[in-house]
Amino acid sequence: MSYDYLAFIGRFQPFHLGHRHVIASALGQARHVIVLVGSPNVARSVKNPFTYDERADMIRAVFPTEVAAGRLVMAPIDDFAYNDTAWVAAVQRIVTRAVLDHANGARSITLHGVEDFRIGLVGHAKDASSSYLRSFPEWDLVEIEAPYGTFGATDIRRDYFRRAPILPRDTCPSEVVRQLEAFRLTPEFAWLVAEAEWVAGYKKSWSGAPYAPTFVTVDCVVEQSGHVLLVRRKEAPGKGLLALPGGFVGGNERLRDAAIRELREETNIGDQKGPIPPAMLASFIADGATRVFDAPDRSERGRTITHVFHMRCPDRRKLFKVKGGDDAAHAQWYRLGDLEPHTFFEDHWFILQAMIGI
Repeated sequence: MSYDYLAFIGRFQPFHLGHRHVIASALGQARHVIVLVGSPNVARSVKNPFTYDERADMIRAVFPTEVAAGRLVMAPIDDFAYNDTAWVAAVQRIVTRAVLDHANGARSITLHGVEDFRIGLVGHAKDASSSYLRSFPEWDLVEIEAPYGTFGATDIRRDYFRRAPILPRDTCPSEVVRQLEAFRLTPEFAWLVAEAEWVAGYKKSWSGAPYAPTFVTVDCVVEQSGHVLLVRRKEAPGKGLLALPGGFVGGNERLRDAAIRELREETNIGDQKGPIPPAMLASFIADGATRVFDAPDRSERGRTITHVFHMRCPDRRKLFKVKGGDDAAHAQWYRLGDLEPHTFFEDHWFILQAMIGI
């Protein structure tokens, strides 16, 4: 064995033959393999359809003996969409904890912490999505290529999430295929199929354009007395998920005007005198706090750049009145301490993190 521990990071949506090959190869080179399962803190979507527990069950079903013997350890690694440094720190922390916990359990003597072990990172620097591999110079990079052609999890999801699903019998382990067979009968599968159909139809509507369009949107982070104003989406995409009030910018609108218009249309925000006028809402915008969020893959609808306005409403014991309107099923004030990442649409939780530090 060349290594004491090898770490493998992935989303495994779903776990396929390429993933199995990498882990099997890593087990042949290391006494123990730590699998970090990404994106456990996001809502279900066509891109991230399976929960952490469901993906852990897939891996456990494929490697039951190794998991039972403690040679294969799994742990979730949260997304930090707009803070790469926090993500790197989280990976370092989780690997360190897994190594030291395992060493203590095995009663190994460690004088210098993880420095007493040879640790490596399994991966393949194939494209920009693998750039994270350069963030861990303290670990050896062990490159393992999967001998299964050019298919990926995206291809599997495209064929699976449809009304007549195609099971990935040729690209996923049989244990995973059985789990996908059972998942077809759940309400979650039906919801994901509806989402996939909406996204496909939306992209088809502009497929005749000479090039893929870039959409410009606005969103509002509205705070008042320890609460944030959110809407619950009424229609796909993201039906039923929490979102920031916002929407697309009109052809003749300034960004700020579009943000205020969307806020009023979706929340009907008002006080005892009635709807709050646009000029007053504009006065709540925190100067210098507007931010642009332009991650290329932030929306499944296509390239979407959003400008987020931070509005700080005056603190008061009675919050402004709100009522859902337009394409929002409802609008409501939520205590900041009660928010859960996996209930949010797209990257809206991460926008909140970046804007107000929760």
